[in-house]
Amino acid sequence: MANKVCSTPADCFKDLAEMGILKDNMMCMVGGFGLCGIPEHLIIALRDTGVKKITCVSNNAGVDDWGLGLLLATKQIKKMISSYVGENDEFARQYLNNELEVEFNPQGTLAERVRAGGAGIPAFYTATGVGTIVAEGKETRTFPVPNGGDEKEFVMESGLFGDLALVKAAKADEFGNLVYHRTARNFNPDMATAAKFVIAEVDEIVPAGSIDPDDVHTPGNYVDRIVQTVSEKRIEQRTVSAS
Repeated sequence: MANKVCSTPADCFKDLAEMGILKDNMMCMVGGFGLCGIPEHLIIALRDTGVKKITCVSNNAGVDDWGLGLLLATKQIKKMISSYVGENDEFARQYLNNELEVEFNPQGTLAERVRAGGAGIPAFYTATGVGTIVAEGKETRTFPVPNGGDEKEFVMESGLFGDLALVKAAKADEFGNLVYHRTARNFNPDMATAAKFVIAEVDEIVPAGSIDPDDVHTPGNYVDRIVQTVSEKRIEQRTVSAS
């Protein structure tokens, strides 16, 4: 079994340029939902490589001083393929000033594009977005609806498959089998299947064979490198009661 465990987030990237994975204009898939389950230390290590013109596929764009907001601050991202970006002022500024390309997706469509890419499916049809700007410039076709009703119009969406995926899990064994905690299962499992090279940031690494196979969310054959970190677990929007 190849050693997948790295000592630091920076070590995870040290030879990826020579392998042709880490490069300008690459596509990077990033797991997480809001600030939950984001590979926060891997994002910092990616920033520190200096790679530029990244097309980033992620549900959201972090906040101004954390997550993908750190890569936006250094202008290392040229394009975001996202669903929700409303918490990042720098994202909005760059977009409105034509400094950042943005491809907005309905959230379910984004999730299915990533899942499809990981499954080797180049494109699929969905009813979501038909008749809106989401469908502009895309192929549409009519199909009978699955429950046997009348025909309905559908829009074709492409699968997404990146050069690199960064994911966050609660636990990994030494082979790379991953277990996510609650909200971190949004997008991370799909992202982990949808790239040529996958790095997982985890809270805990256990010996191979320690995780019950029924508990594995991402099989280790998808994962190339693992690093254990201490998460800061920031809260995106803190709400407290009046009392």
